[in-house]
Formats: sequence, C-alpha cells, structure tokens
Amino acid sequence: MTPTPTPDAGADRHPRAFVAPLVSTLLTLPVTALAFFFVGLAPMACDSCAGAVSDRFDDSYDLAFPVFGFGLVVVLVVLLSAWALPWQRRNAAARVWPAVIAPAAVVLDFVVFHGLVDRP
Repeated sequence: MTPTPTPDAGADRHPRAFVAPLVSTLLTLPVTALAFFFVGLAPMACDSCAGAVSDRFDDSYDLAFPVFGFGLVVVLVVLLSAWALPWQRRNAAARVWPAVIAPAAVVLDFVVFHGLVDRP
C-alpha cells in the first residue's frame, strides 16, 4: 500500500537541505581567500615599473580592485541565498543552483580582475 500524496507534500522539511550550501561554503571560502591573496599580490608585478607603464598599471588596478570587491559581495549574496532558502523539498533545486554558482562566481570574478589589470 503506497501512501497518498498530500496537497502540501513539497512543504515538508528536507532532511539533507544543508548539504549543498555547506559544500558550497567549504569550497567558496578557501577559493575566495586564495583569489584575494593573489589579487593583493598583483601590485608587486609592477614594482620595478616607472613612468607611463606604472601609471597605466596603477590606473587599471585602481579600477579592477573595487570591481573585484563588488564581485565578492555578489558571491556572498549568492552564497547566503543558498542558505536562506526555506528547507522544504520543493526548494531543493533552487537551493542547489546558488550553491553551485557561488564558487564559480569567485573564479569568474578573479578572471575579470585579471582582464581589467594592464600588466607591464
């Protein structure tokens, strides 16, 4: 005898709803720290530069660093949305997408940063 579905069958609590956001957090935070470390080291690429090359690099870095920071804020919002969605079964897929997007957004943010910086 199979149980008959109730009208709010998707509203019951999902027992493993925390798995996708937890895995995403465990991936996103170290990748973010590593990306931030390398973004912080980027100005050392032009330590020996002088004149127009140094000015071009500084101007591009002054634009790229706030863009990178804004990208990290977007990553934080996406990651928090994975945690904040209600833990019902009907939201399982909606919770997985932000959990997958968060670490990928860090990588994209890092690539955008390096695309904006004018290397010597």
